[in-house]
Amino acid sequence: MDGADDSLLLAGELLRVAICDDKKPVRDLLEEKIKEMFPCAVTEQFSSGKELLESGTGADILLLDIQMPEMDGMEAARLFRGKREDALILFVTAAPEYVFDAFDVGAFHYLVKPLSDDRFREVFGKAVQEAESRKIKGRRTDERYMMIQAGGVHTKILFRDIVYAEVFNRKVVIHTVNGDMEYYGKLSDLEKKAGEDFFRPHRSYLIHFPYIQKYDAESIVMKNGTAPIAKKNYPEFVKQYLKYNQRKGREIR
Repeated sequence: MDGADDSLLLAGELLRVAICDDKKPVRDLLEEKIKEMFPCAVTEQFSSGKELLESGTGADILLLDIQMPEMDGMEAARLFRGKREDALILFVTAAPEYVFDAFDVGAFHYLVKPLSDDRFREVFGKAVQEAESRKIKGRRTDERYMMIQAGGVHTKILFRDIVYAEVFNRKVVIHTVNGDMEYYGKLSDLEKKAGEDFFRPHRSYLIHFPYIQKYDAESIVMKNGTAPIAKKNYPEFVKQYLKYNQRKGREIR
């Protein structure tokens, strides 16, 4: 990004940026830098993680401090990520020691204060390009679906809405954000169709990475249920889940 673009649209929508830092001068400075690059960007300021989470912001990019009172930036990022899977998180902080923790929340980048104008423009410009790419890709892939037949009725299920699936009484039960559906079929066939954001932690379960809330060596807590992990599958699950998070924030270094 060599100059300001006062008409930037992300897949037809204005760029939306949230800035969360407990120090107002820092928030104002970051907003000024953004407006210099993209005068028409819609910006929002938040003085705490709690305020950010309660806002329900639809930001495409979040600039987030780590060292804040009451709720630190890492915790705020984890909770924010649960609500906004595709938003880009850029940590802007004076604490370089948390850089590796940023992978856990799929951060796009990690900037250490004080910021140089050139470095900020470089990283923020890449973030905007990535946000645009995700919007376009999302519009192409969000409607991927499968048709299932049960009781003589054909039902369309969007892959993006599947939280997890399991085999029960020789049927595949699909748990979605809108309810449960079951049909006669093979979980292996569903696994082949589902794509790289799904994983088989147990022979009877298929989980969708975006809906993971927490996990340990024995189970994965999903948005609307729990799936077991076979001991032999745990290392591969951790590896693939890390890759998923890195895909969500693959510019971090």
